[in-house]
Amino acid sequence: MSENENGGRKDLRMPDDDEVFAVVTNMLGANRVKVRCADGVERTARIPGRMQKRIWIREDDVVLVEPWDWQDEKADISWRYEKSEADQLRREGHIE
Repeated sequence: MSENENGGRKDLRMPDDDEVFAVVTNMLGANRVKVRCADGVERTARIPGRMQKRIWIREDDVVLVEPWDWQDEKADISWRYEKSEADQLRREGHIE
């Protein structure tokens, strides 16, 4: 892995207006996972078809989710962070 000239800090994808950081807590099967969001809500998140079999999501992964407008206890996963990226987010105070 290559490090940038500014001490190894990478520019990471940050949440848009309707996205929130989350940590995967449980794998439910059928392309669904249980996530604990940064806003304190436990949601059931769906792994969209464009990510299936391309990006593997496991427990304790840090992801970006987009909560549904019509059902706040459900969400769609929009991004998964690598372990090094998640560590950087924790160091910078974006997530616990």
